[in-house]
Amino acid sequence: MRKFYLLIALFSLNVAFAQNKINEDSLFIRQNYNKYEYQIPMRDGVKLFTAVYVPKDASKENKYPILMQRTCYSVAPYGTDKFPNRLGPNRFLMKEKYIFVYQDVRGRYMSEGTWTNMTPHISEKKKKTDVDEASDTYDTIEWLIKNIPHNNGRVGQWGISYPGFYTAAGTLSAHPALKASSPQAPIADFWFDDFHHNGALTLGYFFAYPVFGVQKKENTTTAWYQHQSIRPKTPDGFQFFYDELLTLPNAEKYYKDNFFWQENMSHPNYDEFWQKRNLLPHLKNIKHAVMTVGGWFDAEDLYGPLNIYKTIEKNSKNYNTLVMGPFGHGDWARERGQHMHNHIYFGDSISTFYQREIETPFFRHFLKEKADGNTGLPEAYLFDTGKKEWQKFEKYPVPTAEKKTLYFQPDGRLSFNVPQVKDSFSEYLSDPLKPVPHSENFRQMLGFTPRNYMSEDQRFAARRPDVLTFQTEPLSEDITICGELTANLFVETTSNDADFVVKLIDVYPPDEPNHSTTPQGVFLGNYHQLVRGEIMPARFRNSFEKPEPLPINQVTPIKFRLQDCFHTFKKGHRIMIQVQSSWFPLFALNPQKFMENPYKATKAELTKSFIKVFHNASHPSGLEIEVLRK
Repeated sequence: MRKFYLLIALFSLNVAFAQNKINEDSLFIRQNYNKYEYQIPMRDGVKLFTAVYVPKDASKENKYPILMQRTCYSVAPYGTDKFPNRLGPNRFLMKEKYIFVYQDVRGRYMSEGTWTNMTPHISEKKKKTDVDEASDTYDTIEWLIKNIPHNNGRVGQWGISYPGFYTAAGTLSAHPALKASSPQAPIADFWFDDFHHNGALTLGYFFAYPVFGVQKKENTTTAWYQHQSIRPKTPDGFQFFYDELLTLPNAEKYYKDNFFWQENMSHPNYDEFWQKRNLLPHLKNIKHAVMTVGGWFDAEDLYGPLNIYKTIEKNSKNYNTLVMGPFGHGDWARERGQHMHNHIYFGDSISTFYQREIETPFFRHFLKEKADGNTGLPEAYLFDTGKKEWQKFEKYPVPTAEKKTLYFQPDGRLSFNVPQVKDSFSEYLSDPLKPVPHSENFRQMLGFTPRNYMSEDQRFAARRPDVLTFQTEPLSEDITICGELTANLFVETTSNDADFVVKLIDVYPPDEPNHSTTPQGVFLGNYHQLVRGEIMPARFRNSFEKPEPLPINQVTPIKFRLQDCFHTFKKGHRIMIQVQSSWFPLFALNPQKFMENPYKATKAELTKSFIKVFHNASHPSGLEIEVLRK
């Protein structure tokens, strides 16, 4: 009990400290900034609402750069006499003073126009009506440079999550005044991030659809989509999804008029609708500085930052860096003192370190200083989630990393040795009516989006008969995995479709002591911490555009990428890999019956399947990893 009360006291102190900071920052803003509001015209005549905060001491002799965020989530508070509690990406930049700009994107809140998700980029604009996020960014910067007094002619932009997408898309504006962009947790492609993973529908986002699938009827300072909000009658999220959404046609009673839900249901494959919303093919020849930021435990946008960084690195010769910390979605923008993700403690004031030592120097250098690229920052600033420390790299993925494979073995073993037996496999029954939960946190399943499962204890899954578990012996030395992960499975099924989930897990020693931050009722001895997991519908194994049925009772290779990780499995720990065929309700159920549109499957069409995963000399299933050499 003493520990419990100590934790409560520490939490209260952190809350009080944070509130004092908010009050102090709010006062600073009012004392040091003037606020203006504009309707900025775009090239097609649509006007975008923009709030501008200008330092009071700006003058001909004291000019400031512009730092901008474009958002679909509102630039509130509205009114020139209304001020937020914080300006800019962090309070250090706010105190240094910039001209901060916030803009409602097309069709949102006080801006004119029609809202669309992941606005398709138009590479060749031939008429005034050819507009996208790049053109809106260009037109906004052009207006700001010409109309906001005492700016120094340099512009930066940043944003987290959807605003991160607008930042990434804005890098394509090619405006000469744009000098620095920081897409943070940016969406790159809705087929691989957020609403899908490898084309599997992220059902855990079900409660988010009202925000993205309802058009406003008039300019407004308040949300207009609450009428589509769902209020479950139970706190048990698993039960809600099982009763209401085991099959997706049941969702019609909730989202019949939600255009984004209907778009998802009408496009089960990677067709033109999704392809034209893929930002990555357009990220070429970027001239200004870019710093992409993400979190290793970001349940929403992990694919985006990794692939945006890699794509720019491949196709541009600009200053381009990557930052990946031990964060959930956007957690680097707020400081909670003792940094936790779910049950795991990673250190103190990690967000403050990022803000002060990485983010602030980046924008300061390119917007206020020489802007010659000598920032003192590395190419990649990455956090090892096993050792719990930052490391710097001059190239990522790390070229000296050794590519190895963790092979599944008979009797649930896992090793770096290719299995030598001629005939060996593990088998389980996948029953859609008894799906494997993705979490034991049933209340959080009713949240806006999932969060904690990304590092959650997997013991509950390891003990299920429909989850295959392979693990090493206790490690005799540290093993650091840093880079890309690829699952190579050889499977045989009694049905012509199935999903495959592969999870990489750090198994703590049985006598691992609890940390002072470990929540009440949690014990770290034998904790099965999820490091990385991903899902792959077998129908997309050869093409996301043209799905194919699985051949029944025939060995078939399934190969797919998991997102990168940087994690040291410490001496005495074990490395575990789990394989399963449902991850519910995080992802919608695969009916395990090949259908032209699986979203239309009825409960009667849900099909049981016996699934074999082979681990023999001819069919060595495993996980390809990259290991850092000592």
